Amino acid sequence: MFEVLIRFFVLGLFSFGGPAAHIGFFQREFVEKRKWMSDNDFTQAVALCQFLPGPASSQLGMYIGFKRAGYLGAASAFAGFTLPSFALLTFLAVASADAIDASAMNIFIQAAKLLAVIVVADAVWGMAKKNLVSAATVTAALLTGVWVTFSTGLLGQIVPILIAALVGLIISYKKGEPANNESAVTPKIVPHKGLLASFFILLIGLPTVSAFSAELGIFNIFYQAGSFVFGGGHVVLPLLQPMLEGMVQSDDFLAAYASAQLVPGPMFTMASYLGAIVMPQSPIVGSLVATIAVFLPGALLLFAFLPTWEAIFAHSKLKAAITLVNASVVGLLASAFISPVISSAIITWQDVVAVVVGYVLLKYKNVPVWLLAILLGGYTIIIH
Repeated sequence: MFEVLIRFFVLGLFSFGGPAAHIGFFQREFVEKRKWMSDNDFTQAVALCQFLPGPASSQLGMYIGFKRAGYLGAASAFAGFTLPSFALLTFLAVASADAIDASAMNIFIQAAKLLAVIVVADAVWGMAKKNLVSAATVTAALLTGVWVTFSTGLLGQIVPILIAALVGLIISYKKGEPANNESAVTPKIVPHKGLLASFFILLIGLPTVSAFSAELGIFNIFYQAGSFVFGGGHVVLPLLQPMLEGMVQSDDFLAAYASAQLVPGPMFTMASYLGAIVMPQSPIVGSLVATIAVFLPGALLLFAFLPTWEAIFAHSKLKAAITLVNASVVGLLASAFISPVISSAIITWQDVVAVVVGYVLLKYKNVPVWLLAILLGGYTIIIH
């Protein structure tokens, strides 16, 4: 357990670059170097984590910790990998709230907004190239973008994902038996009933008790968001925005998103920043509650379906549904890219130039995000 904690803590200190980079770190450290698991086991675990809601790289880390030291190992992997970004983002949120120099804070916020435009643009383009590979996937992305643009509230984010999954199942069913001599028999999926029941009990029960305390209210919001995040940490942005309306200002929300890009570790620790903002009287408590809540659904679902993960990915109909869900996520993120990211960040034509230059530096010159943030801060001081 302590070995898992230490190894993941070290990785958490320098794992910049998002989920894809994290998975690469894990593969080199735990498959090639330490031989904690086989290549085949690792690849299939990555597939399972991509299918489930939640942060794929953090779920993969918990899976590796579980294989090494059971459930305590899974908890140690989560704690070690998340602790650096949790601590840094909580500190940034508290420092922002107590800042005396308002002008300096405005500079930081504007630079953070511009950084968010660049990073989300890169995420949208990368996800589109990977997931929009057919007329059906392009259509799913476009329809999702239109739906989200003209709808409000949490259902505006969740409904298109659910519809995409349903359409994928219908399309696969009409195609008939699987190809490549795969068995046409539907695999029997028997998840861990206790963990799956816990997931749904919390999902349904938390809204009824959230009014009893501020902590339960925050836990409910972030648990609900963590339960429906397909596509990685970037999708937390459009999901949390309607749920935190009236509790978090737009500037704070985008500052949280940009700050999460500046620190190592999982993007989901954006919840640490937001939790501290929502509970300014007890920022550390708010940050801890929000962080645990947003990661918990993915952990419960991971270990609920772990007994049958091989059967899940042998089932062609589920694969088709996942394809359209991923495409829908692209449309969801594209809509968030237009509003609130671009609409609140771009003020002048110079901002457009700064964003374009920043995107080129990030995408083609491999400039680190932290250096890009410094450059944008200098630009903001000069222009604004």
